[in-house]
Amino acid sequence: MHFDLMDGVIAAELDRPPQNLFSIELCHRLADLLDDPPAGAHVLRLRATGDTFCMGRDRGGATPAEIKGEAGALARLTRSARRTPLVTVAEVQGDAAGFGVGLIAAFDIAVAVRNASFRFPEVGIGLAPALVLAWLPRVVGRREAFWLTATGSPLAADRACSLGLLNEVVADQPALTKRVDEMVAELRSHSPRVHADIKDMLRAFGELGDDSALDASVDRLVVGSLRRGEG
Repeated sequence: MHFDLMDGVIAAELDRPPQNLFSIELCHRLADLLDDPPAGAHVLRLRATGDTFCMGRDRGGATPAEIKGEAGALARLTRSARRTPLVTVAEVQGDAAGFGVGLIAAFDIAVAVRNASFRFPEVGIGLAPALVLAWLPRVVGRREAFWLTATGSPLAADRACSLGLLNEVVADQPALTKRVDEMVAELRSHSPRVHADIKDMLRAFGELGDDSALDASVDRLVVGSLRRGEG
């Protein structure tokens, strides 16, 4: 994976064709970047080469310790994507499966081409996708999560957008690049600090009940207003 920083935007390119699978090493590299972004970075824009976006992750573990290490790397990257102060944007030019879909879901913004599809193939190898089930029901609902993981059926991009897995769907690759360019420019016109605060509040409030979230929001508003006054 290549990382390039220009004008506050980190361009990250997944280049492991044909399936663009994540390895343990790649998970940790991207998690390190998300956990400790370079000075001046505001947006992470993730794209992939080839016809597929990401079809999951390498499966090399044979022992319980090896399998746990692989799962731990995936969980760490997912957690880092949710906690990073960077605004994360997934530019999805092709199909995604398994952990590839999970990473899209963990990003703040995701745009895909209309002919992309999304699926969870683990049932085909006799496996219940535990990491997927940790987040999927909150995104698409319990019934849809059960169907997708119990059958491995592909989810069309338009349907994925209606369920909240994507922000937008565009016609083709040129339209994808153009739309993501526009969205990144819009993000860059606003404060990175405010964006980091929004992400932090979404995460914190999401873990609370409505009343507790409202109580916490009062304190957050006071702090944010004071920081705004300080410039």
